[in-house]
Amino acid sequence: MQDQYEPSRVEAAAQRFWEACGAYVATEDPARPKFYCLSMLPYPSGALHMGHVRNYTLGDVIARYQRMTGHNVLQPMGWDAFGLPAENAAIRHNTAPAQWTYANIEHMRGQLKALGYAIDWSREFATCRPEYYVHEQRLFTRLFRKGLVYRRNSVVNWDPVDQTVLANEQVVDGRGWRSGAPVEKREIPQWFLRITAYADELLRELDRLPGWPEPVKTMQRNWIGRSEGLEIDFQVPGEDAPLTVFTTRPDTLMGVSFISIAADHPLARKAAATRPVLAAFLEELKQGGVAEAELETQAKRGMDTGLVAIHPLSGEKLPVWVANFVLMSYGTGAVMGVPGHDQRDWEFAGAYDLLIRMVIVSPAVREAIRDLGRDAARNADPMSAALGESRPLDVLEESGALSVLEQFERDIVVRGAYTGYGYLVNSGEFDGLDFAQAFEAIARRLEAQGAARRKVNWRLRDWGVSRQRYWGCPIPIVYCAACGAVPVPEEQLPVLLPEDVAFSGVQSPLKADPEWRKCACPQCGGPAERETDTFDTFMESSWYYARYTSPGAADMVDARADYWLPVDQYIGGIEHAILHLLYFRFFHKLLRDEGLVHSDEPATRLLTQGMVVAETFYRDSADGGCVWINPAEVDVRRDERGRVVGAVARADGAPVQVGAIEKMSKSRNNGVDPRTMIERYGADTVRLFSMFAAPPEQSLEWNEAGVEGMARFLRRFWREVVQHAAQPDHPPVEPAALTPPQRVMRRAVHETIAKVRDDYGRRLSFNTAIAALMELLNALQKFEDASAQGRAVRHEALQSMVLLLNPVTPHIAHALWQVLGNPERVLEDVPFPQPDPQALQRERVTLAVQVNGRLRAAIEVAADAARETIEAAALAEPNVQLFLKNQTVRKLIVVPGKIVNIVAD
Repeated sequence: MQDQYEPSRVEAAAQRFWEACGAYVATEDPARPKFYCLSMLPYPSGALHMGHVRNYTLGDVIARYQRMTGHNVLQPMGWDAFGLPAENAAIRHNTAPAQWTYANIEHMRGQLKALGYAIDWSREFATCRPEYYVHEQRLFTRLFRKGLVYRRNSVVNWDPVDQTVLANEQVVDGRGWRSGAPVEKREIPQWFLRITAYADELLRELDRLPGWPEPVKTMQRNWIGRSEGLEIDFQVPGEDAPLTVFTTRPDTLMGVSFISIAADHPLARKAAATRPVLAAFLEELKQGGVAEAELETQAKRGMDTGLVAIHPLSGEKLPVWVANFVLMSYGTGAVMGVPGHDQRDWEFAGAYDLLIRMVIVSPAVREAIRDLGRDAARNADPMSAALGESRPLDVLEESGALSVLEQFERDIVVRGAYTGYGYLVNSGEFDGLDFAQAFEAIARRLEAQGAARRKVNWRLRDWGVSRQRYWGCPIPIVYCAACGAVPVPEEQLPVLLPEDVAFSGVQSPLKADPEWRKCACPQCGGPAERETDTFDTFMESSWYYARYTSPGAADMVDARADYWLPVDQYIGGIEHAILHLLYFRFFHKLLRDEGLVHSDEPATRLLTQGMVVAETFYRDSADGGCVWINPAEVDVRRDERGRVVGAVARADGAPVQVGAIEKMSKSRNNGVDPRTMIERYGADTVRLFSMFAAPPEQSLEWNEAGVEGMARFLRRFWREVVQHAAQPDHPPVEPAALTPPQRVMRRAVHETIAKVRDDYGRRLSFNTAIAALMELLNALQKFEDASAQGRAVRHEALQSMVLLLNPVTPHIAHALWQVLGNPERVLEDVPFPQPDPQALQRERVTLAVQVNGRLRAAIEVAADAARETIEAAALAEPNVQLFLKNQTVRKLIVVPGKIVNIVAD
């Protein structure tokens, strides 16, 4: 073995060995506990970035560790290969999306293999291949027959120039990303899956996922959004049907000053038929995107329809307005406007000078009103009357309580809505009630009138799975003039997506090819046409985890799925916390109800890793923008604390501006090519840095100086092992024969083993495990005992370190295992080191000594010292005596092995 560490040679040799022996091919083995470790499916964008490296290294460390602890491990890999980016790239490069996608898969597979991941490549698939998506089509037809699939009109973003539907991310400042044309809202037929049928279970089961991060579960709860409320009917004179709204805040009902409806609400269209100005306004509202975030942030616009709605309690006539923030696809397409207690309504009311009423006050204001009532001898002002006092007050003196009330009401009118819960005022018979009391009282009153119904609503909407794009899985539906929409029979699946197409991006090749569309109706045999929409790519990424368990199965999965599922450790970015993970869970329940799997949730434990961020550098451009310069092309000057104080471009030596530390991205040109780092430092160094630089859930700041530090550590470790191997052979460790320094060294080894086991297995805290191994190497380099037992202790330490490092740096571990005299083998089949309880025992311990909570000294005592001995040693410390001077010891607390606390006064 060479004296110098050469990563390229070491890594190539290890990877050849793993490939030759099929080291990571997984097979079912009921005799062993299984461990399914899965990182989220990558999109074949063309090149790995450091976010990929971090994500897949996390999974690889966990997978290797679990195999070393006796588990039968599955760690697969595939490609989320459909989607919009391939279409955009095809347009840019004048190629077909399939050709671009398959070339990228080849390249990225090579990059992943260069990093030495313990992946079972025999299970690899791409979601764009028919042998994968045929199962998805089959499930869709089954769900269609069960009534869990339906088709209805939905509002989408429409580019009138390119004549195509745009995804929300393709709408930039209200315009199409390619044409620049103002985007319109257009209603077209879309296919939906009834995820709302599972809303209650999706919400309830979150409480049975203790291995998922609480922030992720909170985001899902909020997205599902269970809310109890009332559907309230407002009668509209001249109309047969009432105008119905849903509200979770019936306590604010007396604060309604208008009703807002969607532009495509039937009442709006009817009113516009006789009002040209309103009709023109409704046409205007068709412009702009339909993303919920856009609707929330856009300027509030509206127009009075001329209609009125009758308040069901007060009988007041309320104006009915069309508003741009109300959509027919959400709720009933109508919202009661309560500007005093809803910020969106407040902004709308301010724009159109609508009435703002205060009908809810905070607990503090309620107390102020009560104070006013108590201060008025036997009488009360109107606000006090609202809370139960009945007699009028002739004169009310200025007071602090009055100021509180006036300021609260002024703030509602001038500064913004009060949206909290509180107590009702200005609400007639309901004055003084809190939210729960008012909800119940108003609900009973309206129910008695037949004007309301209690209802549980969900923020969650059914999943629209249609996409008006080419590069996706064809939806297996045909349209027949006689039979309507008919699912393609299972024996005729898959409906193949043609891959050799000319693609301009203006029209889907499926729509442009009449021969592809033509088919016979499966029911009547008459002429029919295929659906030209394709599935949302979340469909493919929602069940891929299950397919890995059953490669080659005739259906989506077979009996092997029951061995591997659920996933034991799922890993991916926090940005997928809502949609992907929600659809992932939903699909598992669909598979369960089809009898394909037999568990309720797809993954028992979830790790969401932070982003990889890096410094940014730029120069101002002539057009007022920025020209971003990659950090690899910049020389940076730093102060003594490592902060950037200046930078110049290597190309010309001229200064560049230092930007913020941001997520690595193409837009900021601050990405780091993993291939370059591997060639420069080796895959193990890159892996080691990505695990050491930050805890998994936090952002990792890329720092090449830190990478160099990891490279130095591995070179030191290599030298230490090679130098030890060159020394005379060693005997076995004889614990009873060890000297005190040898016992101290051996105890450090086994304390490190205990910590690393806990960090890898329970805490998933890889940075602290690596830090402990670095400390152990430092201690070993200071351990200059060349005796037989000294060499034995050193050998045990180095062999343990090789195995402890193996999950993170498997190539160098593979090589050094052999340097230490062991036969070449797959190290994941070597048991992970166990701490020796005898070695962990300490003869002496160091205890901190505090006086009145402040650290004043440290004492060293025998590990089994009696309490009296510890107390005497603590009190005898000179610094302790100094701080006890002229004081009496009241209490002395000994925490064994940790601290002595002296309380004195």
